[in-house]
Order: sequence, then structure tokens, then C-alpha cells
Amino acid sequence: MPSERRHIRFSPTLKIIAAVTLVALFILLLRGLGPVIIPFAASAIITYLFTPLLDWLERRSGRSRALWVGVLYLIGGIGAYLTITLIGPVAAAQYRELAVQVPPLLSNLRAQIENVETVAIGGLPIDMAPFRPQIVGAIDELVVTITRRIPEALPHLVAVFFETMLLTVTYLMITFYALVHGREIIEGMYRLVPEPYRDEARWLGGRIDHILSGYVRGTLLLIPIMAVLTYIALTIMGVRYALVIAIFSGVVETVPLIGPWTAATTAMLVALFQGTTAFGLPLWLYVAIIGLIYFVLRIFEDNFIIPQVVGPAVHLHPMLVIFAILAGGALGGPIGLFISIPTAAVLRLLLQFVYAKLVDDPNFPPLDEPPPIANSHQRERAPVALRDATPAAPTQSMGEGEAR
Repeated sequence: MPSERRHIRFSPTLKIIAAVTLVALFILLLRGLGPVIIPFAASAIITYLFTPLLDWLERRSGRSRALWVGVLYLIGGIGAYLTITLIGPVAAAQYRELAVQVPPLLSNLRAQIENVETVAIGGLPIDMAPFRPQIVGAIDELVVTITRRIPEALPHLVAVFFETMLLTVTYLMITFYALVHGREIIEGMYRLVPEPYRDEARWLGGRIDHILSGYVRGTLLLIPIMAVLTYIALTIMGVRYALVIAIFSGVVETVPLIGPWTAATTAMLVALFQGTTAFGLPLWLYVAIIGLIYFVLRIFEDNFIIPQVVGPAVHLHPMLVIFAILAGGALGGPIGLFISIPTAAVLRLLLQFVYAKLVDDPNFPPLDEPPPIANSHQRERAPVALRDATPAAPTQSMGEGEAR
């Protein structure tokens, strides 16, 4: 007599072991892949940036999404060509000139530090003797890196160039598929969740999507805004290499806490050693005005630009922000600094969710307060539980109610 066929069933303990094992293997895989992850991460960023625009174009025109992605690629290619041909030569020339001038400037700074015995800060004299060897050693190491190690690395840079080209082609292909089929990818991920829990998973996914999309779009818009404002200010003040410094300032603005200080220090050092000042100002006043300009731009950014382009997507206490930055730098280096703030915001949301489940909180997720939804692919299929919990429109989807 044939035995009865049965499905394999995991016990609760085995389920936990399997889940933890899969997560650990996934983390090890990410750490081992290294540069391979870069085009996928960049593709995710661009997808977050342009998905709302593509959704709007698709709805208004009725045309294929792939067509609009092709148009977007064409416009991006033209923009990149114009940027390289118009701005590229100027930026490259300023960069080469700055690279030539940096070693003499550093040597001059080294000589001045060796001749300084004490520095007065707030009227309190500080002996420089204990700090002089470390500062001089750091300057010497930087000079060696610029003058000798960069030329020695040219053969390696050629190999890096071809690797970068391969990753760029891979990035363009991945981004195309992500922009065209992003909706299906998200729906496929939700279908992995058992049906009884799918609505709540959609709520949590909507919150995470809102945090990441708001931060990514706001941060990427912040780069050109701050670069243009900085370039205008530095050009008026007659600072040399204004274009290179402005581009650098816009990029490092994306690094929380550390970036603005780095940008301001760089501009002030260039102004200090360029040998000329604007409007006949004394050197100390000239450098102080450059620092004041960066301070004013930072205040303007914090109070006007960030609330408009980033919005309320990320709510973190300043102490948590500082901890996230330090932890991100320690764990992930420069990349960790870039992603520290959104990662901390997402982790805080996940911890709130897990805590609510541990204590059996019936009010979390707050089903009567649908989360903001950033992408229209989530508006098309709203959670049933969220629809039923909305008293004003019991038959409308969450996205439809929000759109009104």
C-alpha cells in the first residue's frame, strides 16, 4: 500500500534557524561582492529619482513606459555630452592647475607651522610643540601622495578605467530594466509574503519607500543647488578654482555633519594661499568672509532648501544623527557616511515595528493613518485592511485618498 504523500513542514524553531541563516548568507554575499554592488546601488538611486516622473508621463500620455525611459536616456546622454564639452574643459584645467599648486602650498604651510611656537585661541595660548610632528608628518605624506604615488598608479588607473566602463554599461542596463519593470519587481516581492500578512507588509514597505525616496531625491537635488550657489559666491569673491571648489562643495554636502566643514575649510585654505584678495580686503578678513559665506549658505540650506527638497521624510534626533554618522563611518567608510542617515531612519522604523509585535500593540501599524506613498506603483494596489480602516472613503484605495 503506497504511503500518503505529505508536504515538508518546518517547525517554528526550524523556521527561525532558516530565516537567520538566509539573512547571514545574504549579508556575507553582499560583503563579498564588493564593487559589483555599486551599479545596482546606483541604479536603485536613479530609479528612486525618476520613477515619479515616469509614472506621471505614462499616465498623461498613455505611451509605453519603455518609450519614456528611452527618451530619458537620450536627454541624459545629451546633458552629459554638453556638460563634458562645456564645463568639463574648464573644470579639468582648474583641477590640473590646482594639483600643480597644492604641493608648494602645502610646503609653505609646513614651513609656517614649524615656525609657530604658540597659537592663541580665545586668549588662551596653546603650545604647538606636542602637535607639530603629527601635523608636519601628515603634510609630508599628502605631498608624497600627490607628487609621486599618483603617477606611479597610472598603470593601475588604466585597468580601473576599463573596469569602470564595464560597470557603467552594466549600470545602464540594470537601470533600464529597473525603470521599466520596477512595478513588477515590487509586486513580486510582496507576493513572497503570505496573503494574511501582505497588507501590513505593504504598509511597512510604503513607509520605507517614503523615507528612502525622499532622502535620495532631496540629496541629489541638493548637490547642484549648493554647487551653483557656492560657485556664484566664490566667483564674486575672486577665489581661484571656483568651479572645482563649488563642485566639490556640492558633492560633500551629501556627507552629513562632516561635509560642510570640509567644503568650507577647503575654500578658506585656497583663499588663504592664492596670493590675492578681492576688493583690496586684508587677507584675514578675506578668508573670514569666505568662511562666513559658507556659514550663511549652510543656514540657508538648513532652513529653506532641505525642508523643500527633502521634506519630512527623515525625522531623527540630532544625537541619533551624530551616532548614525559615526557608526556609518566606522562600519562602512565613506559609503557608510553617505547612507548613515536614511539607514538609521529605516532601522528606527523597523525597530518600532518589531517592538510593536513583541508587545502585541494593536495600534501599530496605525491603519487609520495611511503612510505617505512615494511611487504610483503602490497606489495601484492598496492594502485591503487600510482601505477598510479609512472611514471617509471605505471603497477607495489608499493612493486615491491621498491623491485627493
